Amino acid sequence: MRWLASIDERKLWGCLFLSIGSVFFVGYFFVAVISKLLPPSRVPLISALQKDWYYCFLVPLTLPIIVVAVYFHWLTMKLFKHA
Repeated sequence: MRWLASIDERKLWGCLFLSIGSVFFVGYFFVAVISKLLPPSRVPLISALQKDWYYCFLVPLTLPIIVVAVYFHWLTMKLFKHA
């Protein structure tokens, strides 16, 4: 536990957030892509994930909205800065 005292608290939080984000990304990637490529399963949870098409379209359809939102955020910050 001595090595834990030498790590900065910001780095510890950063590693925690990166690891949680990575776990969620791998889980989403399995649900959206990998489960559709697997043969039909007898496990009820995997079978339900294979038949579900909501999440495989959710992120690709959300990306254009995020781009527009980021652009408007940038635009309003520029207008506020020069006002």
